[in-house]
Amino acid sequence: MTFNELSVYFEKLEETSSRLSLIDIISDLFKKLQKDEVEKVIYLMQGRVAPFYAPIELGMADKMVATSIALAFSEKREDVLSEDRKKGDLGLVAQSMYKKNLFQGNEIEIGDVFEKLLEIAQTSGEGSVEKKTTMLSELLTTLDGNSVKHLVRIALGNTRLGVGDPTVLDGLATAILGDKTQRKLLEKAYNETSDLGLIARTLVKGGLKEVEKLGVTVGRPIRSELCERLPNPQKVFEKMGESIHSTYKYDGFRVQIHKNGDDISMYSRNLEDMTHMFPELIEGARKQIKARTAILDTEALAYQPESEEFLPFQETTKRRRKHNIDEVALKLPLKAFVFDVLYADGKSLIDTPLLERREIMKELIEGEDILIPSPGVILQTPEEMQLMLDDAFSKGLEGIVVKKVDSLYEAGGRNFNWVKLKKHSSGELNDTIDCVILGYILGRGKRTEFGAGALLVGIYDKESDAFVTVSKIGTGLTDEEWRSIKEKTRGHEMTHKPARVISNIVPSVWVRPEIVIEVLADEITRSPLHTAGMEINNGSKGVGYALRFPRLVRFRDADKKPEDATSVDELKVMFESQGKQS
Repeated sequence: MTFNELSVYFEKLEETSSRLSLIDIISDLFKKLQKDEVEKVIYLMQGRVAPFYAPIELGMADKMVATSIALAFSEKREDVLSEDRKKGDLGLVAQSMYKKNLFQGNEIEIGDVFEKLLEIAQTSGEGSVEKKTTMLSELLTTLDGNSVKHLVRIALGNTRLGVGDPTVLDGLATAILGDKTQRKLLEKAYNETSDLGLIARTLVKGGLKEVEKLGVTVGRPIRSELCERLPNPQKVFEKMGESIHSTYKYDGFRVQIHKNGDDISMYSRNLEDMTHMFPELIEGARKQIKARTAILDTEALAYQPESEEFLPFQETTKRRRKHNIDEVALKLPLKAFVFDVLYADGKSLIDTPLLERREIMKELIEGEDILIPSPGVILQTPEEMQLMLDDAFSKGLEGIVVKKVDSLYEAGGRNFNWVKLKKHSSGELNDTIDCVILGYILGRGKRTEFGAGALLVGIYDKESDAFVTVSKIGTGLTDEEWRSIKEKTRGHEMTHKPARVISNIVPSVWVRPEIVIEVLADEITRSPLHTAGMEINNGSKGVGYALRFPRLVRFRDADKKPEDATSVDELKVMFESQGKQS
């Protein structure tokens, strides 16, 4: 297939407002691709030339791409950047300049475009910026107008297609297996390998049986298991059994540490390769992990040696950087609490019960210098759990995480095998909610100059792989933060409702669901307007859930994917913990 033909499918994906249509378009696309093209197209759909965890990125910033556009279409870079400020999309700028110059586009195949982009990504060293911009500009002159737009977006890593991983897997299952019913088998393999391209390549060449053989491998991150919520220790024991495993909950970075001999790699919950950021954790892993090969699940926090205390999340986030790493590591050294082991000495442990993994972890880590084993304790009563919860609060921690003692590690799962209990007030759970920005309403009065006056936010509905509305937020931001909203959402705006959004409210500007924020509210109420938890029967709409007096606490898109936002099921549990009735 040519890249020009692929861009026609990308246009369809961008323009649709229906998730079912997304699946149909993707399925039709996969059916028409050659077997060796499917993997490449999936990476291109993600704005990548490799899986997310691979340290291979196109690495092209706005100004570099603007230079390529200017070179390709004989324009001044200043004019390209000026148009970008107006349109907020260099892809549209490139497309308009292509039309202006009346280029004729050639029939270049997907594989050739992919290889050229891979060459750009692998170009480094002295003069690499000039080489990259030249290669991209040459590629731009070989394509038609739609293709130019989508190529620029791929180079920037922002494809604007609005396609989530479950939707891609649905399309893949439909195209290769005939329907969506076996999507769960593909999803299991994806959760254990974190590589959609690998799943696609294996499926089209070897079938479902070969996909099922894929498993945990050192150097490929496992998608993290996540927690549900319950309101108090009594509810925990009612839901989870008579004997509960419990650890303190630390507010830091979720870091998955992989060891293969002396080679250490580390990955975030978002599957980002963070190895280069944390040299002290590399040193700790080499010295303290006794197994030759291992995968550990940890929480890394900034540590203040002088006062011997762990610092708040805001300080820990300063370690997410690409420059001056050694200097900042001296000022804000990290320690990592190890709370699970997923692989050791050539064997996957994700299907091993928690208590067995706990004993293996105790033997696996030597000392507590940088990696601190956190095997947790077994609690038998709600009273014991309340004491541990109170102790966590007294230490300035978020709370505790409790787990079923016989639970396996469910990669990518969120269920009641793992539950978090966090800070409470007056005996009630008073927890923040992770929401996703879905749009904004233009400002009035004082906020007219800010551009945005309120945010439309939602949460994730796993069953429908969609984002449902839960609130409009007009408080919790400083004037400067309100001014920054347009910049933060720049490149994410859409002219129509995103396909994976279910909303009865139409904001002034739709925003692609990619930006995660942490929100605090007085309470959760029932709402006939918001779609979170709303059931629709025979065309009639039910009642959803909403946040009362919400305010923004902080942006969390640096360490959380939109699908990691609070789920509808979590919100229902929080609602019930308030003593409300449906």
